[in-house]
Amino acid sequence: MKTNSKFINVLLVLVILGLVSIIYSNHFNNPFAFDDVHTIENNIYIKNISNYKLFFKDANTFSSNPNNQTYRPLVSLSFAIDYHLAKGLNPFYFHLSMFLMFLLQLVLMFYVVKKILDNKGYHKLNIYFAFFTSLFYGLHSANAETINYISSRSDSYSTFFVIFGFFIYLYFPKIRKFQIFLIPIILGMLCKEQAVMFAPLLFVYILFFEEMKNESKIFSKNIFTALKKSFIKILPSLIVCLSLAYLSIKMQTESFTPGGNSVYHYLITQPWVYLRYFIAFFLPLNLSADTDWQVFTNFFDERAIIGYVFIVFLIICIFKTFRNKQTRAISFGLSWFLLSLLPTSSIIPLSEVTNDHRMFFPFVGLCLAVISAIRYVFMKYEAKIFNSLFLKMFILVFTVSVFSANAYGVRQRNKVWSSDESLWYDVTIKSPKNGRGLMNYGLTQMRKANYETALDYFNRALIYTPYYSYLHTNLGVLHNAMGNKQIAEEYFVNGINYGEDIYVSHYYYSKFLFENNRFQEALLEAEKTRKLSPYYLQNNHLLYDIYFELNKIDELLILVNKTLDIYPGDEYSLVYKNFDYSQSLTKLQLAEQTANLEPSAEKYLNLSLEYYNLGEFYKCIEACYKSLELKPDYALAYNNICSAYNALGEWDKAIEACEKALQIDANFTLANNNLKLAFENKK
Repeated sequence: MKTNSKFINVLLVLVILGLVSIIYSNHFNNPFAFDDVHTIENNIYIKNISNYKLFFKDANTFSSNPNNQTYRPLVSLSFAIDYHLAKGLNPFYFHLSMFLMFLLQLVLMFYVVKKILDNKGYHKLNIYFAFFTSLFYGLHSANAETINYISSRSDSYSTFFVIFGFFIYLYFPKIRKFQIFLIPIILGMLCKEQAVMFAPLLFVYILFFEEMKNESKIFSKNIFTALKKSFIKILPSLIVCLSLAYLSIKMQTESFTPGGNSVYHYLITQPWVYLRYFIAFFLPLNLSADTDWQVFTNFFDERAIIGYVFIVFLIICIFKTFRNKQTRAISFGLSWFLLSLLPTSSIIPLSEVTNDHRMFFPFVGLCLAVISAIRYVFMKYEAKIFNSLFLKMFILVFTVSVFSANAYGVRQRNKVWSSDESLWYDVTIKSPKNGRGLMNYGLTQMRKANYETALDYFNRALIYTPYYSYLHTNLGVLHNAMGNKQIAEEYFVNGINYGEDIYVSHYYYSKFLFENNRFQEALLEAEKTRKLSPYYLQNNHLLYDIYFELNKIDELLILVNKTLDIYPGDEYSLVYKNFDYSQSLTKLQLAEQTANLEPSAEKYLNLSLEYYNLGEFYKCIEACYKSLELKPDYALAYNNICSAYNALGEWDKAIEACEKALQIDANFTLANNNLKLAFENKK
């Protein structure tokens, strides 16, 4: 009998793993997105696995963005391992490791839920209800928002470790006194602070299933004794969780900010957010990577009142379902949902009022509650169901429909996350008043040189976020690409004025100044960027170029060596380190290597000038065409082509190039002069 039971366990687990893997098979090559930019792509520390000790030292290594530097060392370590295995920024490896942890979580959920259901009395069908709980969680459409978003592995990993802690506690009672089950919780706390909720969740479990397992009312005469015993049992867990929460807070950088403003406004909004998550569990129809919800400012806002009523209703349901042993798992599941949201839905005002990846942890409890409720009804009418073909067919069709609908939803969300363009377009549809979403979709169009479309979305974003530093900086980048340098500079300055501590605002202004040969001003802004984010790699590379132009070789080499200490394999730094600065052709060689390592329209334009000055006119033209591949309407590149053809005496080709330059910028004086020169010589 035991052998048969083990076989069924293994078979059901394999079905879970197989089905979930099939449904998620189209997500493994999805790109980095959103916060992945600063936690992974621009994070120099994860690019060298030897930095693993630094991850535990403080929060500086978590992100290149100072405002997001929170203490999650195991997450950073996992990124470094993925980067090492992938030998670079290959999203497949990052998705693969995260997905494998997700599958392990589903296996643990299966066994944890089975043990909880068995607490109410063994039944041969408990194993199947545990199976449906784990499978439904694995296929739930909302969880795709977490699994696709690599940086949100802080949510998935911490959830995994909380469930792992429960697994050890439930299946190894003889070693509970050694508190071995706290090892996963410690690891979870090093992924994200929400793992602190293990202590209150364990308290509720012990109270419901151990100390009051024979009680039918929470407020019985034995309640105080039960509370005391439960508290004593979880005291080590509470001490560990609170200690690690304190450590996490102390390790945060001074620049870190949760992003929100009013605690009061955030707090009165969260009951409505709870309701939104609850509804999304049953109808995950409006999922968005970045919502446009705003906090309530009035305690008596009708939505807030509905939220308060929902919280009261939820608590009443917890008390009601506690009464019956057969429904107590429902009570525990609802308690899990209520408690697990507290870190993000209470007194700490976050910049996003609601976020879909925050549902990952609480939905463990809701899955348990809902499947347990179905189990209760099924057991109550078991004989009637088994004797009715109609009811059996209805249950089968309903179950297959619900699971299939969620599986389809996962596939669709995977497609949405398949590119930056599709992701942010989806946000503009689902969250049309989200300035950041409109801006980010505009960025995808700017990268495709669809400048007018990008400008339209940026201007729409200004309506909702008129003082958003990133938006003004991106408007500066856009207008610069469109050739509107004066307007571009105004936006760059606005970006800094609206966010003096936003490192990328200083960086992009510095880049703009450098491209316009304003090297001293560029140096000032780049050094401000470095002060805010010392190892933002792009800025360090820009500083190399600036130092080189200003002949500050000593400063250049000091920065190169500091960068290589953290990331020894950085090719751009190695070019500068290994260069012989006494060579006469240094500037050309440097321009060639830096353009090839980090291609940009501006770098190829600079390279074309070096070729021109050395009389290598065909190479000058070739470099200009490479520049135009990256920036098709680059008037400066067409002008350089015109100049090179003039030098070669190929007047028709020179005329064609200069006319294209003037089509882009009719007031381009240099191109106009080159065109006149070509016409005069052609005569």
